[in-house]
Amino acid sequence: MTVTEVLDLVIFRYGEVEITLFEIVQVVFILAVARTITFLVKRLFNRAVKRRRVDRGTAYALRQLINYVLWIMTILFTLDFSGIEITVILAYSTALFVGLGLGLQDTFKDFISGIILLTERTVTAGDIIEINNLVGKVKEVGLRTTKVLTRDDIAVILPNSQLTNQGVINWSHQHAATRFHVEVGVAYGSDTRLVEKVLLECMQNLAEIDAEPAPSVQFRHFGDSSLEFRANFHSTNLFRIEFTKSELRFAIDAAFREAGITIAFPQMDVWIRNQGNA
Repeated sequence: MTVTEVLDLVIFRYGEVEITLFEIVQVVFILAVARTITFLVKRLFNRAVKRRRVDRGTAYALRQLINYVLWIMTILFTLDFSGIEITVILAYSTALFVGLGLGLQDTFKDFISGIILLTERTVTAGDIIEINNLVGKVKEVGLRTTKVLTRDDIAVILPNSQLTNQGVINWSHQHAATRFHVEVGVAYGSDTRLVEKVLLECMQNLAEIDAEPAPSVQFRHFGDSSLEFRANFHSTNLFRIEFTKSELRFAIDAAFREAGITIAFPQMDVWIRNQGNA
């Protein structure tokens, strides 16, 4: 048996559809070429990131787009080499596509949003974002969903439409440190200037709080049970800022104890009036 005869062997037959060994070899070859190209593209972008020619988030977004386009073209070429006419499939599947379009509106919306995110790069891998009071680091931006890792190391999968249709705070787009604050209330009668001094010293002594812009203290309100202060500071520790705030609160508690400043707590005075017997 010659090589030509071997390649012309029918491996699969269903009705009038026949798949020969040669067609299978063609499909395998096309898939291997596509896989090789994606591997080379990945190495190319990794090298560009290491040489700092492009940032990691941009490289990831571009690589994802190239991969999607490449695999769509690969599928079309594979069907064409297999003898399947794409136009015929599309013509007979119009009603099916209409039904799928109505039933999968949200899914298609997520796909379009994914393309927008990957092209505009408003949210990319490595960014720290806040959406619906959820703060997390973007681990992966896919064509339909985005994977976000929260401060509690919990992976949250968000539909891409949420990132394009809702207000998203992208902390990573800021070129300067972000401003944060910690609030504390002290008892009435406390030396307010001493409170200000202690709060400033606590912030200045924490390494994760930036010296510039300088920390500041605001006397906010005469509250119902306390004098309310706000300690303002800037930090670049965006993702773990809650730990920085926690360390600041520990420092404030210890410093207040040493300075004799009482942290206020809710209290109520009850007056009892004795009217006597009528």
